[in-house]
Amino acid sequence: MPAYKRILLKLSGEVLAGGASFGINADRVQELARETAEVALAGVQVGVVVGGGNIFRGVAAAAQKMDRVTADHMGMLATVINSLALSDALEQIGVPTRVMSAIEMHQVAEPYIRRRAIRHLEKGRIVIFAAGTSNPYFSTDTAATLRALEIKADVIAKATRVDGVYDKDPLKFSDAVRFDEVSYLEVLSRGLGVMDASAVAMCRDNQLPILVFNLNTTGNIMRVSMGEPIGTVIR
Repeated sequence: MPAYKRILLKLSGEVLAGGASFGINADRVQELARETAEVALAGVQVGVVVGGGNIFRGVAAAAQKMDRVTADHMGMLATVINSLALSDALEQIGVPTRVMSAIEMHQVAEPYIRRRAIRHLEKGRIVIFAAGTSNPYFSTDTAATLRALEIKADVIAKATRVDGVYDKDPLKFSDAVRFDEVSYLEVLSRGLGVMDASAVAMCRDNQLPILVFNLNTTGNIMRVSMGEPIGTVIR
């Protein structure tokens, strides 16, 4: 029995690249689609926000010399590409989806309208929110938090390369200690870096829990949805 009625799944763009440093790995996207589809078929309403790092990393060097607003808009467009790739993989296995973009591009995606997004979720469609918030200076973490609050999600499921929140980077320090549960305030005061500070603060102010888990373990998206004690809960 699912533990949540509605979740917001936050994926980094890098996970779509598979083992590569950038680009889209079709096999990895299909794996993610299958896992996400299982959750939706179990009766959980699923919204997804995907980052754009796998595409934008390829132009990051050029972006350093660009105007920040222009660079951020390029990053938003990268999230649209990733959203379309994930949508296509889901549709190929028979799961209805809608890509809703904060930047209007009618030939490619629906414009983001909150009530319409909620209606899609209620009809069992997976809704993929693209183009961030459409505003520069805001990360996809903040976009995910905003969308989760707007659609009244029960939790943000933040997929990472590690199995939770640590007191320091576990990929660099072998003595890093993992938290089973940690407060918003501690994440902010210790600069634990799992999400942008603005996103964590928004979750704190609205009492929206964040569940940080390892996406590289097959089946973890379903485990999160079923309420199994994996990863770290921030609340």
